[in-house]
Amino acid sequence: MIVSLVAPRLMVMGGGAVAKLGEVLGQLGLAHPLVVTDPFMVSSGLLERALAPLRAAGMAPVVFSDTVPDPTDTVIAAGVEVFRAGRYDCLVGFGGGSPMDTAKAIAILAAAPPLGKMRDFKVPAAANVGAVPIICVPTTAGTGSEATRFTVITDTETDEKMLIAGLGALPLAAVVDHELTFGLPARITADTGIDSLTHALEAFVSAKANPVSDEYARAAMRLIAPNLRKVWANPQDDAAREAMMRGATLAGLAFSNASVALVHGMSRPIGAHFHVPHGLSNAMLLPVVTEFGLEAARGRYAEAARVMGVASVEEGDQAAARRLVEELRALNRDLEVPSPAKWGIDAAKWEGLLPTMARQALASGSPGNNPLVPDVAEIAALYRQAYSG
Repeated sequence: MIVSLVAPRLMVMGGGAVAKLGEVLGQLGLAHPLVVTDPFMVSSGLLERALAPLRAAGMAPVVFSDTVPDPTDTVIAAGVEVFRAGRYDCLVGFGGGSPMDTAKAIAILAAAPPLGKMRDFKVPAAANVGAVPIICVPTTAGTGSEATRFTVITDTETDEKMLIAGLGALPLAAVVDHELTFGLPARITADTGIDSLTHALEAFVSAKANPVSDEYARAAMRLIAPNLRKVWANPQDDAAREAMMRGATLAGLAFSNASVALVHGMSRPIGAHFHVPHGLSNAMLLPVVTEFGLEAARGRYAEAARVMGVASVEEGDQAAARRLVEELRALNRDLEVPSPAKWGIDAAKWEGLLPTMARQALASGSPGNNPLVPDVAEIAALYRQAYSG
């Protein structure tokens, strides 16, 4: 079996690693960064944790901080204008998934002809060229974007969350420092944590899984499953925060090399139409979608349950797989994940958008990796089931 793998060239991990950011750029021969972040990173002062080591290395970083949650093609276009106005040799994505995805998309669009649009690069197109290298510094333990060849951008004309994939989105380097996550609100800690667990689980059951992505996924699930409730209950638990951050990066490596599946395919339209944060929409869907495909990959789901520590080796696959679904439901209860209804989404609007969301989910390509591949009607039925939780 031939396996094709992608990963950043350099990854620096551990408490305080962000202090090495200037050194990392220097090692790679880079000296003129445009730092892509969001307004909260600026107002909270957290951005200085990245800017200080860059300045100490003799660099003069410029900041683009107009990133928004669920990055849009209009924000990317604005970022490209800023990029083209300077002489930058790299982009540094600092923050959660949105700033990192924004930096990736700016690099891809900046390499395109002047009239190019972000939608030109959505899957199944291959976004293999970036204008400059990307260095990612995550501040949440969730998206894994620091290790992936993906970015997700919303088309403002169609309200479609576009999956964009290719080597142009793969960071050259990542600096992964769990100490940057200590101040996260509980809701973000929970949602990004479930996001990373979803990455690992979907990579493990994906039709594109391979022996190496499996090892990343197993390692990620072993780290995330016993520590997610710990960081929810005690945000200052250093060991648990470190485990979650490492697990999130490993989960990113897993799904970057095996792809995600139905949960992500269905999650993106919820974010696009109702502006539900990505990790939260994944959490809303994870138990329902896992149960849908359970019998089609019973052995894989059972192994995942054992790796996560929620089923014993003595239990048969059927019992172990059921324990996995029970654990995902319990995790949502313990972490107070709301259903779409409890989050405040109007029932009539939800129902009215189901045909569009189901078509967009299927068209994204991710559902095709699921152990049981649904049609549009089955996706709509799963959305209905998930609505009330």
